[in-house]
Amino acid sequence: MHKAELPRKLGLLDATVIVVGTVIGSAIFLVPGAVARSLPSVGLILTVWTLTGMLTFCGALAYAELGAMMPDTGGQYVYLREAYGPLVGFLSGWASFLVIQSGGIATLAAGFSIYLSYFVKLGPVGARLASVLLIAVLTAVNYRGVRLGAGVQRVFTFLKLAGLAAVVVSAFLAPRHVEMAAPPAVFSASSFGVAMIACLWAYEGWNCVSFVAGEVKRPERNLLLSLALGTGALIAIYLIANMAYLRVLSVAALEGADRVAATVAEATMGPLGGMLVSLTILLSIIGAANGAILTFARIYFAQAHDGLFFRAVGNVHRRFETPHVSIVVQGVWVSLLALVGSYEILFSYVIFAAWIFYGMAVLGVLVLRRKAPEAPRPYRMWGYPVTPLLFAGISFWFVANTIASKPGPSLAGLAIVAAGIPVYYLWRRIATQS
Repeated sequence: MHKAELPRKLGLLDATVIVVGTVIGSAIFLVPGAVARSLPSVGLILTVWTLTGMLTFCGALAYAELGAMMPDTGGQYVYLREAYGPLVGFLSGWASFLVIQSGGIATLAAGFSIYLSYFVKLGPVGARLASVLLIAVLTAVNYRGVRLGAGVQRVFTFLKLAGLAAVVVSAFLAPRHVEMAAPPAVFSASSFGVAMIACLWAYEGWNCVSFVAGEVKRPERNLLLSLALGTGALIAIYLIANMAYLRVLSVAALEGADRVAATVAEATMGPLGGMLVSLTILLSIIGAANGAILTFARIYFAQAHDGLFFRAVGNVHRRFETPHVSIVVQGVWVSLLALVGSYEILFSYVIFAAWIFYGMAVLGVLVLRRKAPEAPRPYRMWGYPVTPLLFAGISFWFVANTIASKPGPSLAGLAIVAAGIPVYYLWRRIATQS
């Protein structure tokens, strides 16, 4: 075992599939009902999905410039470190490991158990063990090689898209529902904001490919293309899915549907449709969890190389050429969260804080153009400086709106992030003495 750089083994298709496969989990099958409850209008529903998609696309363009400029393993952590200093980079990694990314994987694993119970009877203990088993298997897959992990990602991305396509095609082939006359929806900024939160959750994970930038071939080209193609595909997939749902269900029916895709599939294919959707969501969750386990471990690997995490976490396996210690440490922590179950409260407190780091990373484009004007930039962000300022402004509005609407949990979440400050200085002190 030794410390070394991770080899570049991921091509354009691998990187694009990581974006699409990690983002599409269970949200597009469930979230449209919540969006309709906030915005009971076809036009507004499609508008909010489009705007949040374009916001995500702007973020992707910023990460493409930063990634092409600094094609290093760790992605967002590296961008924040270079733009604002090591403390900010550490806090993003601290929050990611403690709750944000780890809690995200634990949430996916919990969702896996829920949908697995559709096919296999599971009690409370069995459900948690199934979650841990999923984490263990995917951890082992990614331990044994990035190409193997990317291969698993390709397979499950194809399967989830095939299942979603079956639901969409059945919806477009079915008779169109007759929409009852209803008073026009009154636009409300607060309701639109609530719907945006739901849609942004569905796009969560779009930045994951940045974490494996150090393993992408020709990063100056492939990072831009994978982010652009991946987020562009996601916008198209989400809009087509929503149009399919609205073809079968009225807005009122969509509002009342907690399991939107299953409701549509059962209406167009009968009981077989519900089983197909459950199987598709199950496969979709596996793919999203695999992409998360593959990419997020690279954050802690990069931190270890900076002396801001356990030194062994920066090791590379001689045979498999993976950050094996980082992957195992992540797997153990996520499994503990899944077993204990208390992560759900912490996750709900801290997830909004991820948008602080998203906004700061995108603003890093402006900071680094001033701070390092001579640095090579194979790609320069389109629409600069309007697009990064727009993305950052909406990100910080989202954070401020969350604090205003949920002050108790939000301040608790900020306290969890801020708790990393003394840990950072303690770690630096230990590193300088060793």
